[in-house]
Amino acid sequence: MSPNLSRYAVMIFAKPLQKAVAKVFAAAPFSLDKQSPIIPIRHMKFDFDEKLLDPKFYMNAELASAYFASLSIFLTRGEDLVIDTARYHRDFITDPLLKQRVTSLIGQEAIHSKMHEELNEAFLKRDLPVELFRFLAGVVFEYGLERLPQPMKLSLMAAIEHFTAVLAEYMMNHEEIFFQSQDEKQRAIWMWHMLEESEHKDIAFDVYQTLSNNYALRVAGFFPALITILGLISAASLLVPFYRKPSNLISLKYWKEIPYNFSLIFGLKDGVYGSTLGHIFDYLRPDFHPNDHDTSEFLEYYKEKLLHPETGVLTPYMTKEFTPALRS
Repeated sequence: MSPNLSRYAVMIFAKPLQKAVAKVFAAAPFSLDKQSPIIPIRHMKFDFDEKLLDPKFYMNAELASAYFASLSIFLTRGEDLVIDTARYHRDFITDPLLKQRVTSLIGQEAIHSKMHEELNEAFLKRDLPVELFRFLAGVVFEYGLERLPQPMKLSLMAAIEHFTAVLAEYMMNHEEIFFQSQDEKQRAIWMWHMLEESEHKDIAFDVYQTLSNNYALRVAGFFPALITILGLISAASLLVPFYRKPSNLISLKYWKEIPYNFSLIFGLKDGVYGSTLGHIFDYLRPDFHPNDHDTSEFLEYYKEKLLHPETGVLTPYMTKEFTPALRS
C-alpha cells in the first residue's frame, strides 16, 4: 500500500473515532436558559489600620492565618489575569445576557483586586513578606501563566474561578470561622469576597463552554490552578510566621500548634481543602457545571446577613452598588 493511501485509510478511521471521543468527553453545551441572574458590582471602602490586623485571624491559628494572608497577596495577580482574560473574550460573545454577566465578573474582580491590595499594604506595615511574595507572583505570572495562549488562559480562568467557588462554599458552610477574631475588617473583606465569588462562580465556566467547550483543554487549565493555589501559596505561607516573628523558629508553642494549623487547611475531616477534595476534583467530570453545587440558599442567607441596610456586616463599608446595562 502506498504512503498516501495509508494516510487516507488512517484518516477514514480516525475521524469517526475522534468525533466519538469528543462526544463522550465534551461538557454539556452552554444553555442560555440556565444562566444565573445578573449580579451587581459593589464598591467597598475598608480603610485598613495595620495596628488592628489580627495575625491569628483565622481560627486563632498563626500558620493557617498566614495562608490567607499569602492568598490575599498572590490572588491580586490571579484576579488581574481573570479580568484581562474575561475582557479579551467578552468581544467574542454574542449573547447579550452572558456579555452583561461577564462585565459584572470583571467589575467584581477589579474591586476584589483593589481592596486586597489595600489589605496587603496594611500587611506590609505589619512585617509580612508582601514585597517578596509580589516578586514571586510576578515571576509565576509574567514568565508563566500570562504568556499562555488565549485558549489556555480561558481554561485557566475557568479553573481559578472553580477554586475560589470551592473556597467560598466552604466558608459559607462554616460561618463560625469569621467570628473567632475581633478583627472586623478582615472578617468583612473575606465575607464580601466569599459572597461575590459564589455569585459569579458560573460565569467564567459559561464563557469557556460558549467559546471552547474542549474537555482536554479544561483539564489542562485545572492543574496550573491547583499547583498555584494549593501548592505554591501553601509553601509560601510557611515563611510568614518566621518573617513576621523570627522567634517562632525556636518557639515550642508554635511548633506544637503546627498539626492543628495543618488540619485547618488540609484536614480531611473539616479542612478548607482536605474536606473539599471531592468538590475540587469534580471539575474533572466531563459534564461538570459549577451550578451542580447549589449555593442558592447560602446566597439568600448571606445577602440578608451581609447586606441588610441596618444590620449588615458589609453595610458600613459599601459605598456604591450598580448593575451593568444590558447591551446587544
